[in-house]
Amino acid sequence: MTQVLEFKAALDVSETGEITGTAWPFGIPDRVGDVIEKGAISCPKTLPMLWSHNQAEVIGVWNEIAETDAGITVKGKLLVDDVPRAREVRAMIRAQAVTGLSIGFVTKSSTPRAKGRTITALDLHEISVVAVPCHPGAQITSLKSDDTPNPRKEQSMNPEEVEAMIAAAIAGIPANDAPEADTKAFEEIKARLDKMEAKANRPQGVHIATGAETERKAYENFLRRGAERISPEEIKALTVATDANGGYLAPEEFGSELIKLLNEFSPIRKYAKVVNISAPEITYPRRVTGTAATWVTETGNRTASGMTFEQVKVTPHELATFTDVSNALLEDNAYNLEGELLSDFAESFSKTEGLAFVKGTGTNQPTGVMTAADIAEIKTGVAANFPASNPADVIIAMYHKIPTTHAQAGVWMMNRNTLAVIRQWKDGNGRYLVLDPISEGAPSTLLGRPVVEMPDMDDIGAGLFPILFGDMSGYRIVDRIGLTTLRDPYSLAANGQVRFHARKRVGADLTHPDRFIKLKVSA
Repeated sequence: MTQVLEFKAALDVSETGEITGTAWPFGIPDRVGDVIEKGAISCPKTLPMLWSHNQAEVIGVWNEIAETDAGITVKGKLLVDDVPRAREVRAMIRAQAVTGLSIGFVTKSSTPRAKGRTITALDLHEISVVAVPCHPGAQITSLKSDDTPNPRKEQSMNPEEVEAMIAAAIAGIPANDAPEADTKAFEEIKARLDKMEAKANRPQGVHIATGAETERKAYENFLRRGAERISPEEIKALTVATDANGGYLAPEEFGSELIKLLNEFSPIRKYAKVVNISAPEITYPRRVTGTAATWVTETGNRTASGMTFEQVKVTPHELATFTDVSNALLEDNAYNLEGELLSDFAESFSKTEGLAFVKGTGTNQPTGVMTAADIAEIKTGVAANFPASNPADVIIAMYHKIPTTHAQAGVWMMNRNTLAVIRQWKDGNGRYLVLDPISEGAPSTLLGRPVVEMPDMDDIGAGLFPILFGDMSGYRIVDRIGLTTLRDPYSLAANGQVRFHARKRVGADLTHPDRFIKLKVSA
């Protein structure tokens, strides 16, 4: 049997956020004749506080829900410090423009009455702040606020006043000081609740998507239909800020998975120091020379010394590509559209970015670690190859060419072809110098340090640099803007296609050349 989400209401709210009131009085019918008996409601510890039963507008939390002889009493707090809508609701309550509470529930057991039902069991789902409550007796009985004057502050209602309000609502005439029922406003609320009830009656039930789930749904809708076909709530979940060009940020899962794929293509990211920046560039001061102490006699003159500095500036550069997708493919809900776009973008970005991290010129792209200035080099001494006898001597010399601290944190970087040559080298006892890992996932080692395969490194050849050894913390990668996508349904509309642009901004440069040594094959 399909469950129906029903709403019974009456509301009021406070200044600093605390609300105390009666969500539903027992034994007294509401405007449609329904009566909820004592003991019918299973009271949870906490419930969300919504604005007019709108699941997209959570404005607070009910943290005390109890059953008394009079009815269901509640205490809660508006999130006025964090949610703009909560502050608006607070202002409306203080102005007495909003005065009711409303409950949303699913009926489990009921019996018919002459008018309405007697409900003996229900599941309480939420309590809302509403302008026109379904039950006049569901009112806030006290408001705890600051010292701002408020005519409703600490107000209470006695049973006679509640009965008078109920009589006024049902009979349609004023009773004592009870205001006359606003029939037009009530009908508008009732029409809205009817729509929500119809939605709740659908076989899939009521589904509240939050957080990453909302972002995935919004991103999928954006890809398939464009911004004009998704709701404002979905756009809010998708965008980070107003973009005059209509740019949309990929959801968090998209960015995280992209980094995983980038690691496969660009292992340098695993070892280099990667930082995120919020400025157009970042500058690091670097000490060139330091003070020098000298030996002196007891009364001899001391020699002055000082330090000199320079700056290393890293500027992010833009990396971009685009993919054209047919409308038919976008409209096919069974197709893994997100996975296909992810794979295409990740491969294009990772290959281009990885090459720049190794051999980038620094002009409109990052400066590669192999093209950066000031890295010391050692030569093989043999044209276009390693020495025929004792070829490992060059590798050993490289290891001891940089300070011990950096050598103990260093890694060997070379491509797979170079590694194939070095794997054949043996020591005097016939043991291979390159040792395979003893555990799954660990890298091979050379002279006790990891070997990292970099596909963009040079092969062994005259005048080339096939091997780099060093502490990769001396190479810095700065991410300015993560992957963003832009949907263009117009440029290729005549061809039945949609173009998706992807871009990011990333920079890189060498910050500590003294932590590296590279091998040059003699010409």
